[in-house]
Amino acid sequence: MMSEKEQAMDGMVEAVHKSASHTLTKPGQPSIRLLAGLGVEGDAHMGVTVKHRSRVARDPSQPNLRQVHLIHAELHDELRAGGFSVRPGEMGENITTRGVDLLRLPVGARLHLGAEAVVEITGLRNPCGQLNRIQPGLQEAVLDHDAQGKLIRKAGIMGIVLSDGEVRPADPIRVELPPEPHQPLEPV
Repeated sequence: MMSEKEQAMDGMVEAVHKSASHTLTKPGQPSIRLLAGLGVEGDAHMGVTVKHRSRVARDPSQPNLRQVHLIHAELHDELRAGGFSVRPGEMGENITTRGVDLLRLPVGARLHLGAEAVVEITGLRNPCGQLNRIQPGLQEAVLDHDAQGKLIRKAGIMGIVLSDGEVRPADPIRVELPPEPHQPLEPV
């Protein structure tokens, strides 16, 4: 049985995206297929080892902890309120969610997406200067500081695919937390 905390974190898929080439923006899709141990079928970042160009340049044999990129739609709402015009997929995410506080999930949390797909959260996306190509100041807008001065990265989270499955807009998301103690997300 899920705890009240887990139930409160359930949400839905708002949009899904993929791109076969290394582009920042990923076009919306009617559905995407997640493949266990690989990522999003047909996406440039799919694979067992790293596919992000900067990471490949450093060590192409590193495991791919960034198979799936998720951003909460609430970030888009926040950015729009701040004067930005950002659409789902424009910041490179594969899955846009609503109703799940992605940034507060611990390492190892599992997102059950739709009927079968499961993604295990590995860490935070570290926003890069490419975001400023979408709109000037966007990189800074997805960074913040907490009361202790610690940097907060708001540009989404990364995960690996544990179970295959088709994911579509309006699919439910069920959150499964790992056993305690929970590890906070760090950039991967």
